This record gives sequence, C-alpha cells and structure tokens, in this order.
Amino acid sequence: MEINRKKFQGVLNILSFNRHFYMYGLCVLCLITISYFMFQWSTNLFWIIVTAFGYGLLMPLFISAYVYDFSGYYNFNWLKKIDLYNSKPKQIININAGFDETSYMLKNHFPESNLKVFDFYNAQQHTEKAIIRARKVSLVYPNTEQIKFNIIPLKDNSVDIIFLLSAVHEIRSLQEKIEFLKECHRLCKPNGTVIMVEHLRDLPNFLAFSIGFTHFFSRKTWKKAYKSAGFLIFNETKFTPFMSVFNSKP
Repeated sequence: MEINRKKFQGVLNILSFNRHFYMYGLCVLCLITISYFMFQWSTNLFWIIVTAFGYGLLMPLFISAYVYDFSGYYNFNWLKKIDLYNSKPKQIININAGFDETSYMLKNHFPESNLKVFDFYNAQQHTEKAIIRARKVSLVYPNTEQIKFNIIPLKDNSVDIIFLLSAVHEIRSLQEKIEFLKECHRLCKPNGTVIMVEHLRDLPNFLAFSIGFTHFFSRKTWKKAYKSAGFLIFNETKFTPFMSVFNSKP
C-alpha cells in the first residue's frame, strides 16, 4: 500500500491534535489585549507578552513543518546512514503508542521482510487529548496487536530490527521505560538493532516548543534506560537539530 502524505500534513496534525492548547492560548491573548485597552498598562510590557505568546504558539508549528514536512523524515532517507538495508532483515517490528504513520512506509522500504506491528496504547494511562484525537485518525496496519508495554508476544532472539518512532516518550516512568526496553532486548537477535527516533529535552527543543519540551526526555535519561535494560551499544545521530536517531544493540 502506497502512502502519500498531504502537503503540510505534519503541521496540520499538530494543530488538529493539540487544538485545545491553541484555543486556550488565543483566549488568553484576547483577554490580555482587552485588559490592555481597558486599563492602559505599559505598552512595552504588552508587546513583550504578545510577542512571547505569539512565539509560543507559532514556533512549534514552524519547527513541526520543518521536521515532519520538509526534512524527509517520512522518506526514511536517514536510515541510509545506519546501513540497515544491506543487512536484509527477515523479521522487523514497529511499535507505536496508538498513532501509526509509519508501518506501511516501513513495509515499502523492507518489502522482503516480515513486518509485525504492536500498539501499547493504554486508554487509562494515555489520557492526553492529543493522543486520543490522533488515535481516531491513525492508519491501522493489518493484524496490529494491542499489547501491554512490558509484554511483547514474540520469542526470544527472534527480531532483526525494532522500530520505535516518536512513540516511547509516551511511557512516562523511567522504570516502565526500562521494563519496555528489556522486552525489546529479549526479542533482539544477537546482531539485532533497536532504532528509536525522539525529540529530546534539550536546548533546541526548548527553543522550538518552550515549556512543551518537558513532554520529551533527555539523552541522559534514554541512555540510562537502555543501559539498565542490558543494551551494550547506544549510538545517537542527529536528524535535524530537533530529532535524534538512537541505534542500540544488545
């Protein structure tokens, strides 16, 4: 199945899934503007606040458009740097948190491989409105299995590549991250690979998403989780200043 993304689909997804934040922000901005004209407070302070609000509302959209619509993220060109195609994997899995934009694309890139897809979305834990809305429009790859984050129903040492694409940050607890990654470690063949793509809680993402960068985790946190799960190799490459590709091996 060929998946053709629409123009600006990435930024439109951000707007659609997080529209409540933008509605709240615009309402607050309107109240600030009304109060400025009613009470005649400092013009300089007013414009500083308006500029800060405008930055906070618009910058995440610009960065999202750059990362998801113009950088080639969904072309998977960044995989060439990792040289996975030459390994001719037999079994690959893709694990998501209720929103799947990549499974059909991965199958197109690895047509000879057997692809299994798992979804660890938990309605009781993952209660953010953005996730709920994203799930309603997500494509569902055939035979996608719903799982718990710490139980993946496959045999030990049976998988060549595990893809975790902008999903695992939804596991908020460090201990749960470790348990999840232990399952990934169990599944990996001795020369297997876990490919994780994530925004990080770092300066570029703070400048991009302001307080929203706290939804992500630092490189230090991810490294600790992988090492605690038993992975010996933990390599990072940058895909744009705002996204990291982690290539980890048992």
